[in-house]
Amino acid sequence: MLRFDTDSTVKNFIVLEGIDGSGTTTQLRRLSSLLERRGLPVMATAEPTSRPEGALVRRILKGELDADPGTVAYLFAADRNQHLYGAGGILAAAAAGKIVLCDRYSLSSLAYQGMTCGPELPRRLNGEFPAPGLTLFFRLAPEVAMARVAARDQLEIYEKLHIQKLVSAAYDEVVAEAAGRGWNIVTIDAEKPLEEVSARVDAALEEYLQRISMASP
Repeated sequence: MLRFDTDSTVKNFIVLEGIDGSGTTTQLRRLSSLLERRGLPVMATAEPTSRPEGALVRRILKGELDADPGTVAYLFAADRNQHLYGAGGILAAAAAGKIVLCDRYSLSSLAYQGMTCGPELPRRLNGEFPAPGLTLFFRLAPEVAMARVAARDQLEIYEKLHIQKLVSAAYDEVVAEAAGRGWNIVTIDAEKPLEEVSARVDAALEEYLQRISMASP
């Protein structure tokens, strides 16, 4: 089950989701610089993290270590738990008034780990994590995504066309479910030229920041 209620939503927590090659990392860096230039306090982060838990996950994703899909789901959840609740983590930064930008969050686990080990375990492990205030979902065809990542020096274990097709379908399902449960999700057509994608992202972000500013006491 996906959690959503007023008390669990972190309003200044903004997540970017999408399959590999969808441009989430590019947009996160751009948004971070944009907000900093506006004088707004920002924390830009990503999952898996650079912490030991996340570093282990990254080694598995690179194919350096072999792990059962269920183990990977547990590792992602452990990394996310520390990322949220640990010292200097997401909740601490948000409580300090920072806008937290994160490349991937719980929906990615429901899509990727749900595809590899089945949906039940990732849902149980991620069901109590708080909802972000805004999720930007970058949607594009898996064929386009794989064409983009083909030039990378090293591909990760999920960066195969047949896997990305499955993950893309899973993302569509979990995004629709999350939206139905009240998550604030804006879908971005990531196949558009970069300038158009960036403009759409900026508009969605600006609209949301104005909304939470108006809602602040």
